[in-house]
Amino acid sequence: MMIALEHYFLWFLFYSFVGWVYESILVSCQERRLVNRGFLNGPLCPIYGTGAVLGIAVLGNLHNPIIIFLISMVGATILEYTTSWVMEELFHARWWDYSNFRFNVQGRVCLLGAVIFGIAGVVIVLGAQPYVAQFTDLIPVPMLHTLVTVLALVTIIDLAVTVAGMLEFEQVLDSVTQTVQDVAARAGDTWQWGSSAVSDKMRELSQDTIERLRWTANGVINAQQKRMLKSFPKFQVPDRQDIIDSLRELMGPRR
Repeated sequence: MMIALEHYFLWFLFYSFVGWVYESILVSCQERRLVNRGFLNGPLCPIYGTGAVLGIAVLGNLHNPIIIFLISMVGATILEYTTSWVMEELFHARWWDYSNFRFNVQGRVCLLGAVIFGIAGVVIVLGAQPYVAQFTDLIPVPMLHTLVTVLALVTIIDLAVTVAGMLEFEQVLDSVTQTVQDVAARAGDTWQWGSSAVSDKMRELSQDTIERLRWTANGVINAQQKRMLKSFPKFQVPDRQDIIDSLRELMGPRR
């Protein structure tokens, strides 16, 4: 039983890594810059690993690709919607938004994503997983115990650091608002939030003031929060989106 759970954990990490590679390549191409797309600091997208492991556990004995496709499509859609809702409730922020896609549900899931996940379910269950399972079966038991223990500790620490860095982000945004307003006031100006307003304002301010604004914004936002803003272009905080857009502008390339 313990060995089976350890294998599932390794499969979770493997497919989380594959999901990270997929997401990072996709978003890097869209943004035309390298993006660490994972929620964690390490190269993992846990939602992919979770979906893959659940699919393997539920569908592992099925061989009909149509049934696997349909169940994977529905199951992954439920998982993605639930994950979006839980993360929004926990952090008061949304990491992705499909509102611009047709046939979406509250911007949390969309038909295109569901079809892609359905196809991925077939590829994993009927294609990749038999080889992945064979590989993990080759790992000697003592090495398996050590490997899982080390990787589990690293993953837990990464999760704790990430969650701690994102808590109370709304309060940090309030602090950023006041601090940047103070810097602008000392420069004899006022600051209007919003990405378009920032772009226009930055053309008017002196280079010294712009650098002080950038320094202030980067000093208040911690490393985890900066990474989330850069890694998730659709990252949203209700009633704070103008501040989020402005921070992205200030933390963007120097002009």
